[in-house]
This record gives sequence, structure tokens and C-alpha cells, in this order.
Amino acid sequence: MADHSFTRSLRSLYFVRFAFAIIWVGIMFATSAKTTEPNALLTILLIVYPLFDAGAVLWQLRSNPDRQRSKTPEWIGVAVSIIVTIALGVTSSISLSAALAVWGAWAIVSGAPQLITAIHNRRNGGQIAQMLSGGISLLAGAGFLFQGLQGSSMIIGVAGYAAAGAIFFLVSAVVLSVRLKKAA
Repeated sequence: MADHSFTRSLRSLYFVRFAFAIIWVGIMFATSAKTTEPNALLTILLIVYPLFDAGAVLWQLRSNPDRQRSKTPEWIGVAVSIIVTIALGVTSSISLSAALAVWGAWAIVSGAPQLITAIHNRRNGGQIAQMLSGGISLLAGAGFLFQGLQGSSMIIGVAGYAAAGAIFFLVSAVVLSVRLKKAA
């Protein structure tokens, strides 16, 4: 394991991301299960998730002591999440199918840097789940994009996507906890 402090930071970040996602998923399921029309609460929920994602990636960037490798994938992820936050704010107040398409595009574009970053961070451990999560984001994003472009307003599917992501973050956090315990 390359750097215990970075590994501890990643573990904390993954636990925080898990907790946030589970809470967000619960609220999303409760408020959007039968929603097919735009509303203010749904717009807020949809913009909070990518905004939180951008903040989490910034936390990871700040914590990473590896000054040698390029952090371009993470910075791209932050920029894309901020742009998507704005796009979801606009589209979710107009059309849920447009918001679903934007969410899908975001999942594709954010899944690729997540996958690349997890591959780069693999020596710190707990990254297999993050690699799977990035790959699944690519596939799920394509599905959401296609559904949105076909006019579907079933935005509830993004909650299932976020729930799967939460599980991946929990798995990564637990794996890192075990590795840190063994290293101690």
C-alpha cells in the first residue's frame, strides 16, 4: 500500500459517499416513484447529486499525495459534474426525459474518469469496486441516454443507479479498512 494517509482519506471519502448516496436514494425513491412531471424537489435532488460528486472528487484530489501522475481525469470529472449540475437544473424543470438524457450523458462521461482513476489508484487497494462502478456507469449511462432520447420520463431509474454506486463505495471503504487494519 503506497500511502496510508491517502488510503485512510479514500476510505473516509468512500464511507461519506456511501452515506450520502443512500440518503439521496431514499429521498429520490420517496419523491419520484410516481412522478412523471417536473417539480422543484426533483430538480433540487437531481442537481445535488452531481454537485456532491464534484465536491467528492475535489476532496480526493486534495488528499492525493501523488504529484507525479496526471490528475486530468479527475479534473475533467469535476468540470463535467458542474456542467451537468447546471444542465440538470435547466432540463429537469422543463422535461424529465431531457433530464434523464443529461443524467445518462453524465454517467457516461463521469464513468470513464472514475474507471481511469481507479486503475491509477489500484495500488492503494479497494479499487476493483470502483473499476466496476466506472464500467457500469458507462453502460447505465448509455441506457439512460437512450431512454431519455426516446422520451421516457421514468427518472426513478437514476435512484437505482445511485444505489448501486453506493454499494460500490461501501465495498471499497470496507476493503480499505481491512487493508489498513492489516498494515497496522
